[in-house]
Amino acid sequence: MFGLSEYKVLVTASTRGIGRGIAEVLLSEGAKVFINGIHDETVNKAVKELRSSYGNKVGGLRADLRKEAEVKELVSKAVKFLGSIDSLVYVTGPPKAGYFQDLSVNDWVDGVNLLIMSAVNLVREALPYLKDSSKASIVFSTSVAVKEPIPNIALSNTLRIGIHGLMKTLARELGKEGIRVNAVMPGYVMTDRVRYLAMDRVRREGKVFQEVIKEMSSEIPLGRMADPKEIGYVVAFLISKYASYVNGASIPVDGGLLRSQF
Repeated sequence: MFGLSEYKVLVTASTRGIGRGIAEVLLSEGAKVFINGIHDETVNKAVKELRSSYGNKVGGLRADLRKEAEVKELVSKAVKFLGSIDSLVYVTGPPKAGYFQDLSVNDWVDGVNLLIMSAVNLVREALPYLKDSSKASIVFSTSVAVKEPIPNIALSNTLRIGIHGLMKTLARELGKEGIRVNAVMPGYVMTDRVRYLAMDRVRREGKVFQEVIKEMSSEIPLGRMADPKEIGYVVAFLISKYASYVNGASIPVDGGLLRSQF
């Protein structure tokens, strides 16, 4: 559908959740994909599972995106496996949940390293290879929280906004070199993170888990949460030739959850 058979893509934080959904869609569209996670066992398990469906088009490496040296190794190993990099798809695991008064200074520093410096270091390392590609792009996966804050995730509400500042900056600076840069903003996606937030409400409000999920879904005009692959389809479009004039865009993939007009 999107014609990705010649594409070589690095997708971070992709052993499960949104990143895994993105990786699966790209593989199904013919791309060669290198995945990443923070634990050896989860990376090995994900690679094995994906290879059972997509063969040797997928490889992976454990790396902590908060650590510059490990980001360098990740990009180096991705290039060795893929041959080059046409697209960088940036996904991270979530920062620590909590209200502002629950969070320490160290929590904020760790959040900056996870959500900001990881992106900076990944782009810096991947950029030489992207410049050599005739179909280069970067896609950042963030959250609708950059538009409308979500309770109990003060770090995410605050820091993911910085990724959109980076995205817009890179779109203007790299556009002249033929590198498109965009972002997707997922809403409620049925992942471990959403289950955690739902369980927090169960504890605080004394409700049943399924009741909380139903209430969260009721905020969405489509009446349901997304499957991770539904984020992947939008990412596949953004890195494909069909989005050749899309640059500097922040696209909500939220079932209509956002109420803001812009």
